[in-house]
Amino acid sequence: MHLLYIVFGNAAANHFQAHFSMLSFLRQPQGLDGITVVTDAPEFYHHAADYVSVLPVTAATLREWRGEFDFFWRIKIKALEYVLQQRPGTNLLYLDTDTFLHGSVATLSAHLAAGTALMHEAEGPLSALTSKTEQRMWQQVRQQTFGGVTMEAGHVMWNAGVVGIPASRAAALPLALRICDDLSRQQVTPRLIEQFALSVALAETGPLAAASPAIGHYWSTKAEWNAAISAFLLESHLRGRSVAEEVAALADFRYGTLPVKHRVRSTRGRLEKLVGRLFPPRDVTFIEPSGQ
Repeated sequence: MHLLYIVFGNAAANHFQAHFSMLSFLRQPQGLDGITVVTDAPEFYHHAADYVSVLPVTAATLREWRGEFDFFWRIKIKALEYVLQQRPGTNLLYLDTDTFLHGSVATLSAHLAAGTALMHEAEGPLSALTSKTEQRMWQQVRQQTFGGVTMEAGHVMWNAGVVGIPASRAAALPLALRICDDLSRQQVTPRLIEQFALSVALAETGPLAAASPAIGHYWSTKAEWNAAISAFLLESHLRGRSVAEEVAALADFRYGTLPVKHRVRSTRGRLEKLVGRLFPPRDVTFIEPSGQ
């Protein structure tokens, strides 16, 4: 099983997350045949050079991958397709950076070897989901055909923080691209397009299972995880740890004390912004540049 990460930009937190996720998998290296990082910031991966193959991408490649409709997250499907073309016969596991392994690599590998695709978890039939975005999206796609697939009430939206493609199922990716492009062409609400395209394409082409029993995905609690990961990696830097020593140090990381999911009402965010405007900081002081 080969791991794939896609990390763009210079935001250190995203690269910290990717590094931490890789370390969690390197605790069980026997089930891995390598790690690829697709990035426009290869300099962030020198420390892990013995463990990671960096695939630098140019701005021109990213524009091409965004496609005719300039949809950013189409890049995820294109990167999966590209790496599988470079590594034919590989069972590929894509991971968002905000993930970590807490279960068995062997179990994940066995699913892929048996031809079962993986996504993080099923969120439910699109027709039954309750957010405004999902309800609008269902009204736009119901009984319409995209990529040759007619969208029915039973089509499930899966979380795409993990996408596992068995070597025998590579043909699902061109289908996902066709669905994704048709959704864009019909101006379907774009926020979840690539996620739904992958969900439908993988479900239409074979068995699909959840990776959540083995992989945590803290998409809704990044602030807590980013603080803990930053502290861990800063200590590693100060101690001059090697990657192998970082992997060993993870034995003491307190995974169970950090939530991987919580729901915050939108009203809270609006109130916090209002309080910030009504009660801004006072007596703000800056240093005077010395001119040296």
